[in-house]
Amino acid sequence: MTAIPLVLVHGHPFDHTMWRPQIEAFSASRRVVAPDLRGYGTAVPPAPVERFERFAEDIEALLDELDVTACVLAGLSMGGQIVMDCYRHFPERIRGLVLADTFPAADTPEGARVRHATADRLLREGMRGYADEVLEKMVAPYASPEVKAHVHGMMTATRPESAAAALRARAARPDHRELLTRVTVPALVAVGADDTYTPVADAQAMHAALPDSELHVFEGAAHLPNLERAGEFNTVLGEFLAKVDARS
Repeated sequence: MTAIPLVLVHGHPFDHTMWRPQIEAFSASRRVVAPDLRGYGTAVPPAPVERFERFAEDIEALLDELDVTACVLAGLSMGGQIVMDCYRHFPERIRGLVLADTFPAADTPEGARVRHATADRLLREGMRGYADEVLEKMVAPYASPEVKAHVHGMMTATRPESAAAALRARAARPDHRELLTRVTVPALVAVGADDTYTPVADAQAMHAALPDSELHVFEGAAHLPNLERAGEFNTVLGEFLAKVDARS
């Protein structure tokens, strides 16, 4: 049985190290690709994204470069929205979807206004104040000091220009709710029980829309269960990957 490559798409405003526990857990048994998105981390080119679809185009180009013809695509938060956009652009390469702490709907006018206002703030003030403010929504207040430090460090290392550009791009992203009803591959929907950004109800709605999906709610986690509950997340992800491998 062939192990399908796993492609991990990070959220905002993070970088590929968001997936460190998963990279460590799965790299020995399958190919794992965890890029920094355009404008984030050490990505080349470092230029910020100018439209949301560019993220999916970059991932497709990377898969071409690495000769990855089929994969399981996993994304968290903004990464999950990018994964949905990837399915819109190149479904024939995708054997399974992992959608963690994300939601498919386009932004409301008020949601878009808040994203633009946050973008303005990041350009004006930098990342630290924002990172301090949202840390205990990204991870639960009771998360370990090590996880909090990692998450805070990723946020403060992100360039304000890149974070702002991504926020503006997300404000104009397409609605993927109807797309989910047409997904023909298995999907894993994951969410932290205490996530206030993308609550459990959002995950339940995606689970209901997807024709072949399973839902896992991680107790004791907020928006980043892959870090907050890494062992349990890896167990659930491993079981899902085994199912996709067997099917493929």
